[in-house]
Amino acid sequence: MSKKSQLKKAIEECEREIEAFEHKRERSQTAIMRAMLAGKKASSEDEHYFTTFSNLIDQKREELRRLRVELDDLGKK
Repeated sequence: MSKKSQLKKAIEECEREIEAFEHKRERSQTAIMRAMLAGKKASSEDEHYFTTFSNLIDQKREELRRLRVELDDLGKK
């Protein structure tokens, strides 16, 4: 398999993982917003999940940017 096709496959996988993490984060985000609207404190568990998934999303987005730059650089050669 060529380097270009490996990068494309890695980009697609990264995008799928980001989407999955965003979906998982939605539940805790909704719970936090409901608590805020009700004037209550969100559960520490919901805050933990939100923070954890947000960090994972940020890491994957950084990886995605790196992969896209690498693919663009390959295309320029």
